[in-house]
Amino acid sequence: MPSPSGSPPGAPRHFTGRRTLLLAAGAAGLGAPALLAQTPPRVVVVGGGFAGATCARDLAAAGLAVTLVEPRAEYVACPFSNAVIAGLRQMEQQRFSYAALEANGLRRIAQPATGLEDGRVLLADGTTLPYDRLVLAPGIELRFDAITGYDAAAAGRMPHAWQAGPQTLLLRQQLEAMPDGGVVAIAAPANPFRCPPGPYERASLIAHYLKTHKPRSKLLILDAKDSFSKQRLFEAAWQALYPGLIEWVSLSFGGNVTEVDAAEGVLVTEFGRHRADVANVIPPQRAGAIARVAGVTDASGWCPVDPVTFESRLRPGVHVVGDAAIGGAMPKSAFTANAQARACAAAVVALLAGETPRPPKLINTCYSLLAPDYGISIAGVYSPRNGLLAEVEGAGGISPADAPPEIRAAEAAHAEGWFRVITQAVFG
Repeated sequence: MPSPSGSPPGAPRHFTGRRTLLLAAGAAGLGAPALLAQTPPRVVVVGGGFAGATCARDLAAAGLAVTLVEPRAEYVACPFSNAVIAGLRQMEQQRFSYAALEANGLRRIAQPATGLEDGRVLLADGTTLPYDRLVLAPGIELRFDAITGYDAAAAGRMPHAWQAGPQTLLLRQQLEAMPDGGVVAIAAPANPFRCPPGPYERASLIAHYLKTHKPRSKLLILDAKDSFSKQRLFEAAWQALYPGLIEWVSLSFGGNVTEVDAAEGVLVTEFGRHRADVANVIPPQRAGAIARVAGVTDASGWCPVDPVTFESRLRPGVHVVGDAAIGGAMPKSAFTANAQARACAAAVVALLAGETPRPPKLINTCYSLLAPDYGISIAGVYSPRNGLLAEVEGAGGISPADAPPEIRAAEAAHAEGWFRVITQAVFG
């Protein structure tokens, strides 16, 4: 578990020494004032989630001139938002201010980035920000073109709740308003998408809510996949905790939702129609819009990057971290975003100093809550291989299938601790 005060190997160092000498030599050769040697390189970071805020913090700590482009006044975290949906947590516990980051030496621009042009970031008000290096951390964009009938308006009736905030509360309110004996349906997307175990953690915690408050109700998972992360652990827990309550329908058995009728509460698959009292539709995803505008996405909708520096393979000088990046074997998660951002920051510092970045070794741990006192996890270690991030064999692990209740309770506590530590480290 990362420490809020610790600096892991590869964390950025203060930007002095060689870079200052290089600037001084360049300025002298051009006959420029010696004062230019003291001007730190300019880095713009677009996006203030776990990836962007982490990267901006580390770059500012290294002595660079950092501007964070983030229009939101606060960040609403997705990890643990499923507990909000299930009534186990309050939304206020998910909200984090940027005040501490701004106090630590970086500037925040509270408006959206709209494009790139000649080494400058274009802003919504028409102004521009010049940069020596740019880091994009735009997160995800929901593909409202992927499921017939499911658009932003339909999400007002069938919430996705995959971007934490009002949608999270809407889904919670719908569950509270549903009569006992109702049907909840979750449509889970095909890979890749943000937080691979997320739909199944959500199903588990909604099942806990139903078992506690509306025990005659049922939950249906319609899945566009034939398998999912930590499946054996989830299914064993469902049988033990929520027998007969959850039904999972795989792709091969007609689980892929291709169309919805939001007004009627109907989800359509290749095999039939399913009516739900509450429908949670999680559509396919792609990199955030600015990544497409910037020309750093490929045909998949995601961003190919160098696994050492996270520099775009399509646009030099631009780095992409977090959910938007193609991470190879590394899943899209908050832990991943934090780890990638720190490696990227170290690489940017090295590149600006004319040095060769060191290949990173990245860790991801993903916790899932299946009940308030029942947690499971999976961990992996990743390093660059053949142009992608590959899993280091034998370095990770998954919760044991036969763990006793006290171990499951300990993992739930570890999950809480991880969230507390990482949010303090990034936003505190």
